Amino acid sequence: MAEKLVVIGNGMAGVRAVDNILRANPDLFEITVIGAENYPGYNRILLSEVLEKEMDWPDIITNDYDWYAENHINLINDNPATAIDPVKQVVTTRSGTVFSYDKLILATGSMPFILPVPGHDLKNVVAFRSIEDGKYMQQMAANGANIAVIGGGLLGLEAAVGLVDQGATVSVIELAPWLMATQLDETAGKMLQRDLEARGLKFYLGKRTKSILGDDKGQVAGLAFDDGQQLDVTMVVMSLGIRPETTLAKTAGLNVARGITVDSFMRTSDNNIFAIGECTEFEDQLVGTVAPSYAQAKIVADVLCGEPTQPFCPVLETIELKVPGIDLISAGHIKEDGDVRSIIAQDGVNHAYKRIFVKDGIVCGEILYGDVSDGNRYFSMIKRQDEIAQYQATGLLLKEGGSDSTEDLASMPLDEIVCGCNGVSKGTILDAIRAEQLTSVTGVGKVTRAGTSCGKCKPTIEALLQLELGDKAQAMTETMCPCTDLGYDEIITAIKANHWLTSAAVRRGLNWRTEEGCDKCRPALNYYLNMLFPTEHQEEITARWANERYLANIQKDGTFSVIPRMAGGKTSPEQLIKIAKVAEKFHVPMIKVVNAQRIGLYGIRKEDLPKVWHDLDMDSGEAYEKTATREVKACVGQDWCRFGTIDSAGLAEKIDRNYVGIDTPHKVKLGVAGCPRNCAEVLTKDFGVIGIEGGYQLYIGGNNGTQVVEASLLTTVKTEAEVLTYFGAYLQWYREHAHYGQRTFKVVQKTGVENVIAMLKDDSQRNAYLERLAIAKAAYQDYRHGLAPWQARLQDEENLQALYTVVDITGQTVKEGV
Repeated sequence: MAEKLVVIGNGMAGVRAVDNILRANPDLFEITVIGAENYPGYNRILLSEVLEKEMDWPDIITNDYDWYAENHINLINDNPATAIDPVKQVVTTRSGTVFSYDKLILATGSMPFILPVPGHDLKNVVAFRSIEDGKYMQQMAANGANIAVIGGGLLGLEAAVGLVDQGATVSVIELAPWLMATQLDETAGKMLQRDLEARGLKFYLGKRTKSILGDDKGQVAGLAFDDGQQLDVTMVVMSLGIRPETTLAKTAGLNVARGITVDSFMRTSDNNIFAIGECTEFEDQLVGTVAPSYAQAKIVADVLCGEPTQPFCPVLETIELKVPGIDLISAGHIKEDGDVRSIIAQDGVNHAYKRIFVKDGIVCGEILYGDVSDGNRYFSMIKRQDEIAQYQATGLLLKEGGSDSTEDLASMPLDEIVCGCNGVSKGTILDAIRAEQLTSVTGVGKVTRAGTSCGKCKPTIEALLQLELGDKAQAMTETMCPCTDLGYDEIITAIKANHWLTSAAVRRGLNWRTEEGCDKCRPALNYYLNMLFPTEHQEEITARWANERYLANIQKDGTFSVIPRMAGGKTSPEQLIKIAKVAEKFHVPMIKVVNAQRIGLYGIRKEDLPKVWHDLDMDSGEAYEKTATREVKACVGQDWCRFGTIDSAGLAEKIDRNYVGIDTPHKVKLGVAGCPRNCAEVLTKDFGVIGIEGGYQLYIGGNNGTQVVEASLLTTVKTEAEVLTYFGAYLQWYREHAHYGQRTFKVVQKTGVENVIAMLKDDSQRNAYLERLAIAKAAYQDYRHGLAPWQARLQDEENLQALYTVVDITGQTVKEGV
């Protein structure tokens, strides 16, 4: 009969230990996992990526409920352990249920440190440690909360950026004089601060919080610092570090210092009880990150399964900030003290900084900011304890193997770590590719676990696959949603091959887990069917986001904004009079000229939306939709400006009207500038035009969102007709190659800007894309009522009213903010 193994803790360390045991000997134990949260196993590292809108909550689930069932694991969720009796060898949970064990693993993790100041127990004071924390923070941010993040370390900054991206106003309070003071020096910390300020964050450095102020409802109203300054906020996020969760161990009589003390094979003071992860202490050192936790999980699994294993020793790891567009690495000893000295290189032009630390002639630490391409090389030097005598001081800071990334990868030593979280080297990955005939990043992850934690090493793994296999290597696929394990490209290929014309047919044909799909895959499938079969697919209105159907954006107070079309930013007295009359009739509290050179009406009640549109009798400005003309920004041009060389306003209007209603994977923003003074901010647009003497410069792949990307010069043309031709081809290329929800710059970067430019300059390829776009334009039907002219739908208030009562993409009646 199998022995009973109980694991207290359903977090990353505990689940990894169970997975290791199942891989080694799946029939050895009868396993029970006891967790405090009401979720299956998930990747806590990626919580910040959900806040930053890089992922959604289901995307971070690592082991779903089916995994527990298939492996015969008894998962006790939302029912934490409250007591351990080492004599009787039983565990009791909050509900009073008792579980006996032969072996017990404590993976209780850690608790966030909450600053013990007056007001710390007010409502809206949270720590960012769980999915529930993240969901609550997301909700507050979406309502426009003014949030203070106390703590300018790694997790605090990741949370702060995510909250800004979700719509909050965010201030970071840090006692140290610069950010990430334990991982960065002052130079890198100040560079990071400047970059984050450009993203909208505010910083209060060298500030000590004296108290959290509350209102008469027991909610946060502000912060008070010890220097007398006060800050108005409505929410506080504590990010001041963690402390091992040792309560159970202490009450059970186990040896506990700061953490649960363990030997090098993860045994506690009781031979039948082991401990791993953030709750442990080994040789006076605590565990605070995933890499050593996973190393401990491997050791405990080997010991329990009778497998040979190496004793645990502290794991050297790199620290990286998971914020899109900001690259930094810190590893090893990074302070000049005693015999430690450093070599520094700073590139102000390219915003890059390198500092390598040396002790007694041995490389011992690194700080990189901006350019982190050599991070793995330096990290390997630190691990190997390379002698500085092998390098000239300046040569150490230069990239090895020239600038060719393939050459760099080929010359990388086999023992160089690729996946720091899981301690997987280049050699281990290549051995697995050859032995198991692996062709994908997912396959490598399943065999070696490389790339399965923070995910930053996935591009390197993909490059290793391509280096080893060439064209046989599969490109990385991103699954569309939790309803399927298939990637976007696989789904699109299947739709084409089977000529499916409805979302239901796609879900049936590809064995979707959820018969009706979810709010992530429904709009995506509807888009792909429209794009692939524009003359055959019947629009599925319920798959559209509610804002698209409303022709309005939900605001934080539950009212809506309405933005009529002003093609190319141009308007007329008649339009202005209509807008003024509507604003007066419906008591519109806010009239705003928006960034896209249109007028927005804010604070309109949902029940008034049909009447508003009826009285405006104007086209929608598509400010709520993923379309080709989400924004076309232009200066006044040569007719009015003494510097203008082209009719920028007229060209913007032609683009705006020519591509109206063409759905795209995400919003598309354009800019048309009459001269190189670039008043229309062309260089941060998806597509841009700059007028020069005798022609038009065209730019592609820019972005001005949370990640700022400078556009690349595509070509120079002589006529407006050529501008429309190039934009049309580029637009159709984007429609066909992007994943739904992906901006143009990401597709351009993935494909390679040189490849996109070469394609667009090729007459045959450009014309082929234009032909397919022409079919889509000819087949376009207003999805709201099946009417081709945009004006038509605005004449029938009864039809408009029906639009707003249509069921939403969840199958329920329309709810705010879907």
